[in-house]
Amino acid sequence: QVQLVESGGGLVQAGGSLRLSCAVSRRIFSVNAMGWYRQTPGKQRELVAVVTSRGSTNYADSVKDRFTISADNNWSTVALQMNSLKPEDTAVYYCNVRTVVFQEYWGQGTQVTVSS
Repeated sequence: QVQLVESGGGLVQAGGSLRLSCAVSRRIFSVNAMGWYRQTPGKQRELVAVVTSRGSTNYADSVKDRFTISADNNWSTVALQMNSLKPEDTAVYYCNVRTVVFQEYWGQGTQVTVSS
């Protein structure tokens, strides 16, 4: 059973930084992409950032130039560096892994709270 374990969430003041990490419990083969999503109460989960097996990255417009996603060469960890945080970044952040055969894995989520 594959597990994704997130860490690094917490409380930070606006303008501050946090780094989220996600560790995969065992190797996942044929990874297509690793990414981060976030969700606030009453809203759908939304994509924050993704990195593909080809090395391309994609970011939500709201986080461009502030957040950076990175993954190790073994696809065993994925990180999200979040700078210049805003109160509207407050959410539960989820790690996600997708394979080329359409398998999908999710972490349990980590809370990020940005105070004004």
